[in-house]
Amino acid sequence: MKILALNGSHRGDQGHTRFLLDRLASGAISAGAECEIVSLARRKINRCLGCGQCQTVEHTLHCAYREKDDTAAIFARMAQADLLIYATPVYVFGMSSLLKAFIERFYGICDCAELRVTQSGLFFHHVDAAVCSKPFVALVCCDNLENVTPHGVVAYFETFSRFMDAPQMGTLIRNGGLLCGHGRDPSALERFPRLREVYAAYEQAGRELATLGRIRPATQRRANQEIVPVPFFGILKNLRPFKRVMVGRAQQMIGGH
Repeated sequence: MKILALNGSHRGDQGHTRFLLDRLASGAISAGAECEIVSLARRKINRCLGCGQCQTVEHTLHCAYREKDDTAAIFARMAQADLLIYATPVYVFGMSSLLKAFIERFYGICDCAELRVTQSGLFFHHVDAAVCSKPFVALVCCDNLENVTPHGVVAYFETFSRFMDAPQMGTLIRNGGLLCGHGRDPSALERFPRLREVYAAYEQAGRELATLGRIRPATQRRANQEIVPVPFFGILKNLRPFKRVMVGRAQQMIGGH
């Protein structure tokens, strides 16, 4: 099993996204998989110009940037992988502009004049199946504790899966990034003991991707669980009085730093 993870964080190897990917990779490698993490922040990724050159008869599927940045080389690695991980923090309720810009470059490897119907019954056009239709996992992280914060990114990848005929083999959502120190504050493990179970679930998810090609629902639930050690926190956090208390405590923690 070859797993390729695309880290869409602008912080590259220093962010929470990379920390979580490392937990997944650790589990996958321990189960015998090859796992590579590509930090897009360290690569040259030009934005699609919408010039349409790649859709012309003279230059079909030949992007104007093909030899001028790292996108084509990453596409080649994606084609060699068995499974992909699209990983991003939430920025203004969507994926990072870095990952979005990279995905928009799929335009250069899709023939929009060749129409078809997807396996899910949607009208679409030709895609490079070796890149666009790979089984994948979406990893989404954010600082906020609200359940609606990652909805835009989660919905995007559900739609992506249907149009690209790309089987989605799991969705990992990690909120509370600030509270848990983005994985790099050892004291967070004492404040939030559930983090140990969360990180163990990430490593288990990696092992399952290596051996099963998917994440089991039970493992996904453990990885996505709330970290705040308050009974029924998922319900309480929707109540405004409780939210005000949480905001006050969070402000004290931030001031303590």
